[in-house]
Amino acid sequence: DTYTKSDREKIAEELNQLSQEITDITTKTEFNTKKLLNGSLASASVYLQVGANEGQKIEFTIGTMSAEALTVASANIGSIVANSTSTGAAISSLVETVNTAIEKVSSERAKLGAVQNRLEHTIKNLDVAAENLQASESRIRDTDMAQEMMNFTRTNILQQAATAMLAQANQAPRGVLQLLR
Repeated sequence: DTYTKSDREKIAEELNQLSQEITDITTKTEFNTKKLLNGSLASASVYLQVGANEGQKIEFTIGTMSAEALTVASANIGSIVANSTSTGAAISSLVETVNTAIEKVSSERAKLGAVQNRLEHTIKNLDVAAENLQASESRIRDTDMAQEMMNFTRTNILQQAATAMLAQANQAPRGVLQLLR
């Protein structure tokens, strides 16, 4: 062992501060006034509505991430490290406790990462659906200007031809009357 008593005490103080910071993060992390990491969401599921219908939701829980729940606070990390008479077995047990805590945090992060991926995919799918809906509405509402101009021109020509034919038809009886006089 190459650490002096002073080195061990400083390491112990740092470990105690880190354990306290875990507790602070646990108590202060919140969203919309709900604590996220203190265990209140470990037994009660969180539901995120991702669609228009009742069953279109994502459900998940968030485990307790406090130093106590991770067994870091109760492991007496600081006192074990500060004590120069700690045995290799005590240090090994401490390392195992820290590794278990890291595994719990990693597992929770993986679970929340999977929920985040699901949400991102849902957002992308909803964006595509909204774009398709907008394109459909546009096709229904928008006028094909070339087609409409062609229809207008055709109708205009037919109307002019009908007017000309009517004018000629009106001229024929007058011509007959002129001949009879």
